[in-house]
Amino acid sequence: MTSILGISAFYHDSAAAILIDGKIIAAAQEERFSRKKHDSRYPFNAVKYVLSESKLNLNQIDHIVFFEKPFLKFERLLETYMAFAPKGFKSFSLSMPIWLREKLFQKKYLFDKLKEQEETFNDINKIKFSEHHYSHAASAFFPSPFEEAIILTLDGVGEWATTTIAIGNKNKLEILKEIHFPHSLGLLYSSFTYYTGFKVNSGEYKLMGLAPYGKPIFKDLILEKLIDLKEDGSFKLNMKYFNYATGLTMTNEKFSKLFGQPVRDSKKDLLTQFHMDLASSIQAVTEEIVLKITKNISSKYKIKNLCLAGGVALNCVANGKILKEEVFENIWIQPAAGDAGGSLGAALAYWHHELKKPRKEFKDQMKGSYLGPKFENDLIEKKLNSLNANYKKYSRDEIISLTAKELVEEKTVGWFQGRMEFGPRALGGRSILADPRSEKMQKELNLKIKFRESFRPFAPSVLREDVSEWFDLNSDSPYMLLVSEVKKDKQIKMKVEDEKLFGIEKLNIKRSSIPAITHVDYSARIQTVHKDTNSRYYDLISEFKKYTNCPILVNTSFNVRGEPIVCSIEDAFNCFMGTNLDILVIEDFILFKDQQDKSLIKDYKNKFELD
Repeated sequence: MTSILGISAFYHDSAAAILIDGKIIAAAQEERFSRKKHDSRYPFNAVKYVLSESKLNLNQIDHIVFFEKPFLKFERLLETYMAFAPKGFKSFSLSMPIWLREKLFQKKYLFDKLKEQEETFNDINKIKFSEHHYSHAASAFFPSPFEEAIILTLDGVGEWATTTIAIGNKNKLEILKEIHFPHSLGLLYSSFTYYTGFKVNSGEYKLMGLAPYGKPIFKDLILEKLIDLKEDGSFKLNMKYFNYATGLTMTNEKFSKLFGQPVRDSKKDLLTQFHMDLASSIQAVTEEIVLKITKNISSKYKIKNLCLAGGVALNCVANGKILKEEVFENIWIQPAAGDAGGSLGAALAYWHHELKKPRKEFKDQMKGSYLGPKFENDLIEKKLNSLNANYKKYSRDEIISLTAKELVEEKTVGWFQGRMEFGPRALGGRSILADPRSEKMQKELNLKIKFRESFRPFAPSVLREDVSEWFDLNSDSPYMLLVSEVKKDKQIKMKVEDEKLFGIEKLNIKRSSIPAITHVDYSARIQTVHKDTNSRYYDLISEFKKYTNCPILVNTSFNVRGEPIVCSIEDAFNCFMGTNLDILVIEDFILFKDQQDKSLIKDYKNKFELD
């Protein structure tokens, strides 16, 4: 038996994953345990969890692999500062002490952390390193169902690479082409995230959600001034407008002058049509770049399968465009496409690349991404009692029937079942569920339960066999990473006066028979639900369909704005009691809000730092 522990840490979204004989046993992000969103610290809790799931201690682990190479990253930082000197001295003086103290000598630092985890751990030679983009590519290809594929990785930056093209064949993976820092699609998108007042490395999906409210009127300006884009999708950024290479901000004054407004202060400045048009413009540019790259590599390499990884692979709108253009026959996207997934990729890279172990099965190895903790009924009952919760226990079939009936009545449900998801999307393990037919539901979920911006869209979970009846899609989308349009016969045509509305005014217009999940451009971020990966969730949606003829539920993550997705029983109960959720279902237990002791109600609106 060979065991490999993968770790990503120290930048954002720390995580741990474990393989035994090449099989994925467990994976989790540190934030779920620490309750600190995008936690970048050494993943003490995540490591503890994956070890417990494998029933191994650190001394029994054969190899420990970190997801990138610190010396290469240090080289990039030094060369960048030298290239821009004397500019950037403040940033240099702030970052260098941390690098010299902790990051440069990361093997020793990791060893010390692992020893803190388990005092008896004593073998520093078990610690290995993978390259950042190789870890990403490995996380996308090796668990995919493809024997051969092109792997496209797009993110902010690893050591040097920001964009890589690789080819995977069976157990081999080779990176063929790279674009290097500071030229980065991820950092270009994050610059607009920063400029529009959202938090970098967490607010990018807000920018994507805002885009349909605007028009891409700045697209040509971006392509003229900010980026030199070639026909093959390769690009260079005009660094005169950016500050991220050596500064403490993403953009500079020249960037603000170009667009005619200062950086939005989210604490005092409202979102305007200007910001919506900017979001629409950078989204259009991103899609054009991604399509140029994918069309070029499809034509050049003549391989029918595409795998995607890196933070930009979470741009599900761009992913949907690739699918719609039929550039590739098949697309598979790593559900933990960001740095968290690097922990898994590092472990897989070592197993297949360094140990040269074969791939035995060519099917999706991610187990629906349900790789986190689960809880047995006995433990749940003890915990609920300790929390003074009022609950009832039912059989599995009763749980399904009762929950479906409550959803039909437009009740909102916290759904806590099975193993927690790995990656940023709730997929029916730690989800908030609702009726997609409800006209009030989007507003209610955003403002009264999630405590977040009203413009934010919600995703549909749909039975796989019914997806093509309701959406312009006929392929698997198990990880909620593809956007497609609601079927025309389900849409409601806009009135002439409605067409004239701008921005957020569009939000209140009913656009389809499933308005709660239909975005303002008639699109939806789709999760297809499969019986073999999540039978209980599948059965719930089937039961809802039996009552309504609608095989869809609203699915959003079980948390509030700024909070990591719930992990433990206590997390779920606290969120339930701190929001306007009606019902909480934890495995075979149901809790109704109106039956709980009112003294247990929590002030949850200001509990977490806003993202």
